Amino acid sequence: MPEPVEDNAAATAEHSGQPELRRRRDLRRVDGEDPAARTGTMPVINPRSVPADAAEPPARPTQRSSSWAQAAEAADERFGNPATGTTPVISQVPAAPPQPAAAPASEQPARPDRPAAPGSAPSVPALPTRSARSATRAAALSAPAPDFISSPGLFVREQKPRPVGGLRGALYKMTGGSLNLGPSARQREEDELARRISRQLQGSYNTAVLSLKGGIGKTSTTVGVGLTLAEYRGDPPCAIDANPDSGDLVERALGEGIYQQQAPRTISDLLKNVDSIDSLTALARYMHHAGRLHLIAGEQDPEVSDSLTAEEYLRIRKLISGYYSVALTDCGTGVTHNAMSGILQSADNLIIAAGYAVSGAKRARSTLHWLASHGYEDLARNAVVVITDKDEVSSRVDKDAIEDHLAGICRQLIAVPHDRGVADGDLVTLDALRPETRRAYREIAAAIVDGYV
Repeated sequence: MPEPVEDNAAATAEHSGQPELRRRRDLRRVDGEDPAARTGTMPVINPRSVPADAAEPPARPTQRSSSWAQAAEAADERFGNPATGTTPVISQVPAAPPQPAAAPASEQPARPDRPAAPGSAPSVPALPTRSARSATRAAALSAPAPDFISSPGLFVREQKPRPVGGLRGALYKMTGGSLNLGPSARQREEDELARRISRQLQGSYNTAVLSLKGGIGKTSTTVGVGLTLAEYRGDPPCAIDANPDSGDLVERALGEGIYQQQAPRTISDLLKNVDSIDSLTALARYMHHAGRLHLIAGEQDPEVSDSLTAEEYLRIRKLISGYYSVALTDCGTGVTHNAMSGILQSADNLIIAAGYAVSGAKRARSTLHWLASHGYEDLARNAVVVITDKDEVSSRVDKDAIEDHLAGICRQLIAVPHDRGVADGDLVTLDALRPETRRAYREIAAAIVDGYV
């Protein structure tokens, strides 16, 4: 058998007389020292020389299962498996020795500052049952979650209203919005009027403007209130001239010159073709427009102006109700002409025009009494009386007495101050009116919409 290579190399080095190799060999053969510790080589272990008790490696604390089946089998051994009848390991642990009986609660007062005894078990609250947890989870899932539509205030901080005009508005502009004192009391009142006027309506409504005497602001009130409704409402209103005495509603809204330049389309032309109109586009051919206020002109021919009947007006009203949510009807003077019964039948509320004169106040009161005695008691009770200071009466007239005389027999009384833009009997535009007059028209428009809802 050939000698190992290492022995041959060592013998050759020893006989060759190389001093370096001999020195290294002597160092490895130091008495009592393991050669592997010096050289760093792994010693060769003979399995036959290992004791029997050291043959098996020590068990690791935890071993990863090689497969899912082995992991499941290990879990069954630990916790038990009802299908196989395996007893869980926990149940095989011997029970703890019984604890000595505790004294009654009356003999052992509670000492929250003293820790519990080492042998005593702490009180653990009972866990909720599975059915209780399921009911709680179902209630949480069924509860409506807040969203941007139903609860916008949860996501967006409410912004303070911006002041307009006055000292508050000037401070707001000077500071770039950093100093916001909010709107004044007057501005809050104006915002409330705008809100009442612009309310959304479900359906179509009609307001009749009438009086027993001419020249007291009936048509100017119709135009001013109509323009105000058109300014604040999202849907345009419609004004109908049902005055049998050659009414001038369109002339007051457009101006005499503009109206004469347009094609003469009147309520009589609309009646001739009312059955063929099936769209707003077709209806617009018979209407005039003062901004967003749409108007139907009255008949100007004296021979046919008084021929409008109640049935014909109801046909016009039915057509208008399909396209406009708010309609104003200028009834003219009196309450006994042919179309008046149809107007009152389709009216939702009334505006009674009056003046600051003894005769005007008496006629307004007589109108309300006539309505109440002829089957229109609800209209009389909910009517809005508008007193226009058209002629700027003298100081001898007691305006407060006239207002008190009419206020108790109607829903609301509103006074329109003297304004040359109304008294001239010509074009009525909101820009040319005084602020007090415009505010009075806003109050009338808000009162009208209040009667609809």
